[in-house]
Amino acid sequence: MPGAPGRPVAPRPGRPRAVQTADVTVTDTGPATLTGYDAGLYVAQYEGISAVRAITQHTLGGPEVLTLVERPVPKPGRAEALVRVRAAGVNPVDWQTRAGGGVAARLGPPPFTVGWDLAGEVVSLGADAGGLRVGDRVFGLSRFPAQAAAYAEYAVVPVRDLAPVPARLGLVHAAALPLAGLTAWTALTAKAAVRAGDRVLIHAAAGGVGHLAVQIAKSLGAHVTGTARAEKHDFLKGLGADEVVDHRTTPIETITGGFDAILELGGGDNAARSLRLLRPGGVLVDIAHHAPRGLGHGTGLRVATMLVKPDRAALREVARLAATGHLTPVLDRTYPLSDAAVAHRRGERRTTTGKLVLTAE
Repeated sequence: MPGAPGRPVAPRPGRPRAVQTADVTVTDTGPATLTGYDAGLYVAQYEGISAVRAITQHTLGGPEVLTLVERPVPKPGRAEALVRVRAAGVNPVDWQTRAGGGVAARLGPPPFTVGWDLAGEVVSLGADAGGLRVGDRVFGLSRFPAQAAAYAEYAVVPVRDLAPVPARLGLVHAAALPLAGLTAWTALTAKAAVRAGDRVLIHAAAGGVGHLAVQIAKSLGAHVTGTARAEKHDFLKGLGADEVVDHRTTPIETITGGFDAILELGGGDNAARSLRLLRPGGVLVDIAHHAPRGLGHGTGLRVATMLVKPDRAALREVARLAATGHLTPVLDRTYPLSDAAVAHRRGERRTTTGKLVLTAE
């Protein structure tokens, strides 16, 4: 079963295939289409294996508790797909949960396997798993906030949580999109109802969610201001940001206000300090969940919180933007599955530009 304890194994050597992103050469899974793909042969290879590698943890704690193990191949239920995971996105909720925060309370005591973002190929389908075929390239946010065990070579995923990967994306880049892309899309469209001409402020704009939110807001016709370190300003301008502010040298309170929407991704006291920058009737979406209780009451300003969830319709909108070139996930680093602990250590430093991804080749 996903998340069950397994037998520790040694890491396998990787197979790097270089793709250049914003600031680092990373690995990707190759062609964006399945030209020449033999689904029958692929399934035969899958049916010939008895165990798969996965990451698990037997206790809460630091990155060192993440262990590479082998476990039986999971089997899909009636409305599920078995996905050969080629890449799994790494998100803050992953390392928060590993340490006992995040959604750890929902998962119960270890052992469990973190990870909810994934991309790969469908190798098996349940009897009622309509809309997909064996061989389809898919990506999705699986089961969140329940256990999905995406840090593995194979994962069982409800078909309702999956969507086709846009042809222009490799699977590694696709794995970077679901949780962060759905968070940005939901915050901007469902929570803030951003329209053409609106002014939007995005804190921590160069991070995993932030860099996607910049692109989505621009696709909606908004004027976008982002906060980030000075060395990341050119990166954000390249994504379409109209203005960029160095939050380390420019106090938030001195930013020219009148924003229709603010996305708070930075944490700390940003939410309270940013409220005065909203126009009357504006909304601050507290994605970082650090806003004081009652913030905004009696001011005529709205503070909204959110917890992302699997949403196939919204995921298809994210995929549509990626397919048309309006949304491109940028990879900070990729790591092989066996280096999940290294990826967590980098993520916890909160200095990434774009997303972290594990590859399961």
